[in-house]
Parts: sequence; C-alpha cells; structure tokens
Amino acid sequence: MANPGTLQEQKGLRLVLATFALALGSFMNVLDMSIANVALPAIAGDFAVTPTQGTWVITSYAVSEAIFLPLTGWISGRIGEVRQFIFATILFTLASMLCGLATSFEMLVFSRVLQGIVGASMIPLSQALLMQAFPPSKRGMALGIWATTTVIAPVLGPLVGGLLTDTLSWRWAFYINLPFGLICAYLVFTLYGLPKPQVKKQPIDLVGIVLLVIAVASMQILLDKGSELDWWSSPFILTLSIISVIGWVSFVLWELGAANPVVDLRLFKLRNFAVSAICLGLGSFAFYIYIVIGPLWMQTQLGYTAFNAGQVMAFTGVLAFFCGPIFGANISRIDARWIATLGFSSMAGGCLWAASFTTLVDQHSLIVARLIMGVGIAGFFMPMTAISMSQLKGYQIASGSGISNFLRNVGGSVGTALSTTMWQDNAARHHARLIEHIQPANPAYQMFNEQMQGTGLTSDQQLGMIDQLITSQAYLLSTNQLMLIAATMLICLLPLIWFAKPPFSAAKGAH
Repeated sequence: MANPGTLQEQKGLRLVLATFALALGSFMNVLDMSIANVALPAIAGDFAVTPTQGTWVITSYAVSEAIFLPLTGWISGRIGEVRQFIFATILFTLASMLCGLATSFEMLVFSRVLQGIVGASMIPLSQALLMQAFPPSKRGMALGIWATTTVIAPVLGPLVGGLLTDTLSWRWAFYINLPFGLICAYLVFTLYGLPKPQVKKQPIDLVGIVLLVIAVASMQILLDKGSELDWWSSPFILTLSIISVIGWVSFVLWELGAANPVVDLRLFKLRNFAVSAICLGLGSFAFYIYIVIGPLWMQTQLGYTAFNAGQVMAFTGVLAFFCGPIFGANISRIDARWIATLGFSSMAGGCLWAASFTTLVDQHSLIVARLIMGVGIAGFFMPMTAISMSQLKGYQIASGSGISNFLRNVGGSVGTALSTTMWQDNAARHHARLIEHIQPANPAYQMFNEQMQGTGLTSDQQLGMIDQLITSQAYLLSTNQLMLIAATMLICLLPLIWFAKPPFSAAKGAH
C-alpha cells in the first residue's frame, strides 16, 4: 500500500498554492451537496417532473457518494492518493458539466450519480494531502483550514445556489464547478506530478463491496424518502429498513473477519479514532438539526425568502472562517480536548439561545446566534479530526479519513431526515393541544375575540387569523424543542471528548 509519508512537504509559494488547491477541492465537493437543494423547484419545472421525483437529484448524489466514501483508503492504496485526487477532481468536473448540459431528467440523475461516485474521495484525500503538504509543526493549521472549508460550504450552498438560480439558471449551480475543478486539478498536478504508489497486490473484497453498497444505498434512500412516505407505515420503507439492518450487520461481521477488508473497521480499536468517530457522527446530527430547521422556520413562519434565510445562515461561516485556522495553528500548544470542549459548548450555547426565540425575533438576534454557532463549529470539526488522526499510521490516513467523513455525512443525513419529520409531527401535536384552549369559556379567548370583532373582521376571517396564530406558535414550539434536543446532544458529548488520550499531534499520523 502506498505510503503517504513519501510525499514531499511544500514550502513558500508552493505551500500556499497547495493549500488553496486542496481546500478548493474539498470546498467544491461539499458545496455540491447543498447547492442544488434550492434549485429543485426550477429543475422539476424544466423537466416536467413532480417535486417528489425532483428530490432524486439530491438522493442520487448522496447515495453514490456515501457508498464510495469508505472505499477511499482501499482505492488510494492501489492507484495512489495524488493520482486518485487528480482523476477524481477531473471526473467530478466533467460530471458537473454533464449535469448542466442535461437534456432530460434521467441524464441529470445519471450525472449526479457519477458526481457522487468519482467525487467521494476528494474530501478525505484533500485532508490527507493537505496534512502532508505542511511541515509537522504546522499540520494543526492545515487541519484548521481543511475543517473550515468543509463547514462553510454547506452553509453557503443554499445562498450560492439560490443566487445563481434566480439570476441565471439552475444549470449554473453545476457550471460553477468547471473553472474551479480545472484550476484545482492543474495545481495539484503541477505541485505533485503523478507519483506511482508502491502497491501491494491483494485480493479484491467483492463481498465487502456488495454488502456496503446494499447497506448504504438502502439506508440513504430510507432516510431521503421516509418522511415523504410516512416512514414505517409504508411497506417500501419497512422493506428498506430490514434490508439496511441486515446489510450493515452482515457488512460489519464480514469486514471484521476478512483478511483484506475493503474498509478497515479495525481502526475503531484505536481509542482516539473511536471517540472522534462517535463525536463527529452525533455532533453532525445535532449540527444539521440547526442548519436545516433554522431556514425552514424562517421561510415558512417568519416570512423570509430562501435567499434572505440563506443570508442569515451564511453568518455561521463568518467566525468559522477566521477561528478555524487560529484554532489549528495553536493545537500543538493547546490540548485538542479543550478546543473541542469550547467548540461543543459554543454550539450548544447557540442552540440554547435559538431555543428561546419567539415569533417576534429580529434579524439581529438570528445573526448573532449564527455567529456563536460559527465559533462552535470551528472548534468542533478541526480538533475532532486531529484527535481522529493522532493514532493513525501513514498508510491508514486515507482510510481513516474516508470512514470519519462517511460518519459525518451519515450523521448529517440522519439529522436532516429525522429533524424535518419531528418538526412537522411536533408542530401538529402542539397545534392540536393549543386548539383545545379556543373555547368561549376561556377568558383570554373572549378578550381576543372581542378585539377582533372591533376591527370589523367577519367570523371566517377571525377563525382564519386564530388558526394562523396557533400554527405559528405550534411551529415555534416545535423549533424550540429541536434546538433543545441538539443542545442536549452536544452537552452530553462533552465528557466523551475527554476519553481521548494525548498526544494529539497531527504530525504523528503523517509519518
């Protein structure tokens, strides 16, 4: 297997270019997960498909990427990390062009599947190569820069996608990748060339690959379609649930016993890797509750447009952009567990503040809450990644990074699916509970009713206004509950961070 430690460190301008190129590759790939979301109505309209069918633009990309993320280490061990990253970037760029040129919905979905397959390795490999580009003493800063790109991209995705769709066309949400993809691939090739890996001839774990495909595909489709089909009341979702559980159990048992596993699950025997994996998965779950439910509430209940909601959410990335490299540069001097504790606490604080909002909340308060969350996520992804990598040998970095990013994606997918379902269901329950108080015997209702009658509203208009107010309060209560759940999860993860064992030098795993 190729040894990443043989790659030459970069210096001066070459280091700046390497950092820019690798961070750009990661940013571009993560951005594509969310940039198309706001373009779905336009895409569905252009191809005359239902909104339900339109969601396959998202699902197809998510499923294919989720399947190939854990395979990063296995593939890079055969063709080399640099070669794999360059080929993946070029193919991802070409697939993006095909998405923009799609003449049918089927062609668009196929191109999105191709994007996910070829682009899955870009995120973990950008992390591995970026660490190796920096000298040992600066690898913490490298992790900070990398973590910042993966955090800001999903926040900016809806904003950029909405702007391009409104001003140009939904096709530009894909065309935007073309210049950046070519620049990224050219710079990496110029700096590193195409080094040949020292490949160990090993049998291909076909059984492991098949089981992984079955487990991931069934789980991702289940998460994406569950809410729409009313979860387990649907035979289709129930069948997918059974297949997914059987697939995952079979995959884990097979990989643990395989002589040459396609995914090295033995990495979970390393305490730091296991702690980081759990924190990244569950922390991402909580993070996606925040970034998904917030815009939904703003658009459906506060009257914000998709673009205005995206502008508010974009402030999440402002402090993350500045704090990420700062935390990374000081991780060799400050215990990574303290930085992670600050990050998790700030994220929990942002969620707790958001849980106190009312329907009269102003934009300033919404923005400040996002700024606090920005500090939190800068102190979340970077130190947990450093902890994850701290006990890995050089040849394990790509595999470990692939698994960690896979768990981060799964946490985000599960958080998105469950939070939207819970948001709707809880709102319906709160609505039913609040409506019980609308009766003549209630003095508060009598007073409000008299005030409405004084405005000259008809009986139907009065009932409509009451229902609108109750619905608004029901969704507010549901939103606040989910923010509390996210905050509680993050607080509960704080003790787990301290089970990690120092040292956490990012340099250790790169040798």
